[in-house]
Amino acid sequence: MAATPRTPIISPGSEPEQVEVERAERAGGEPEQRATPLELFFDLVFVFAITQVTAFVSADPTWTRLVEGLALMAVLWWAWESYAWLGNTAASDEGTMRVVLLAAMGAMLVVSLAVPRAFDGDALVFGVAYLTVRLLHLGAYTVVSRDEPSLRGVVVRLAAVSLPAASLLVLAGALDGTPRALCWIAALAIDYLGLALAGTGGWRVQPGHFAERHSAVIIIALGESLVAVGVGVTHVHVGSGIITAALLGMAVAGALWWAYFDVVAIVAERRFRALGPLEQPRMARDSYTYLHLPMVTGIVLLALGVKQTLEAPSADLRTVPAVALCGGVALYLIALSAFKRRNVGSFNRPRLVTAAVLLALIGLATRVSALLSLALVAAASCALIAYEFVRYAQARDRIRHG
Repeated sequence: MAATPRTPIISPGSEPEQVEVERAERAGGEPEQRATPLELFFDLVFVFAITQVTAFVSADPTWTRLVEGLALMAVLWWAWESYAWLGNTAASDEGTMRVVLLAAMGAMLVVSLAVPRAFDGDALVFGVAYLTVRLLHLGAYTVVSRDEPSLRGVVVRLAAVSLPAASLLVLAGALDGTPRALCWIAALAIDYLGLALAGTGGWRVQPGHFAERHSAVIIIALGESLVAVGVGVTHVHVGSGIITAALLGMAVAGALWWAYFDVVAIVAERRFRALGPLEQPRMARDSYTYLHLPMVTGIVLLALGVKQTLEAPSADLRTVPAVALCGGVALYLIALSAFKRRNVGSFNRPRLVTAAVLLALIGLATRVSALLSLALVAAASCALIAYEFVRYAQARDRIRHG
């Protein structure tokens, strides 16, 4: 596969990056479909699913549960991503597509309900419901591609990957122990490696709609982290410790929102629009399908850490919640920097430095109070945003208003 040409960029405020942005702006401008109310409705079911993942790990925060939670997050993301591509190819608010999406929402709801016991008593229910979600997706794509030979080839390649992967999760539901774990590993490998190996030939993308859908899912995940704040205080007295922890959690979520939406999302969409029809699907796959997963996962891990903090603000965090709290934000920042590297050619060094600081805080977070750990994460996150706001003020103003 030919590499996507990139403009070398030294820093967020450098002149070449501004040239890149202006070139992208000149190239764009065609009217495109926007995210429909039905797609946003579908996203709400996904919200419930990732909330269930947070609750699943939080109920028993061990390394095994964490790995299982990450595996659940990966398969749920792939299901959501499949329908993001489908909605980008065909209007999802008309005729047959409307019925398919509503049916998929029902199956996805069953998947979500089975998440807490997906590696236990509800493993088979999870697998069958997940297979149903993927079959509905393939059926809809088959209908959409009936008059387009190039798209039919894409659907055939897609089915060759997604059907074996989803079927392995059904098999996993009928097994136990190591065989079940191997089925999950194989399913994830087939899905994620299959897309990379199959290439993007035949795919078509509407950049504005695709970028909008992924921006929306970041908002959804950040909203989930705030939901964790509310769930965490349901059965406790709302004292000064709880109030402080809630506000600190809000500060971290706000910093993560700023880090994505202030400049990064704008530059990425403009770059996306400026690419040719062969390069756009590659960027859609790399920047959005692959690199948004660690962003969303990082937010979910943050939600886990905040939830554990709210349950006992003055107690020390156990190892897994400490990893989730500090490592989740670090993972988000690393993924954002990789997102920038893929799109415009340079890493974001301040974000990588902040990520390293957060990872170094993990050991300390297990020896001080959970509230202090959250305060340190909030301080690092907000300090990063403040630094970027001042350091790159001129470039930021050109990108947002120039």
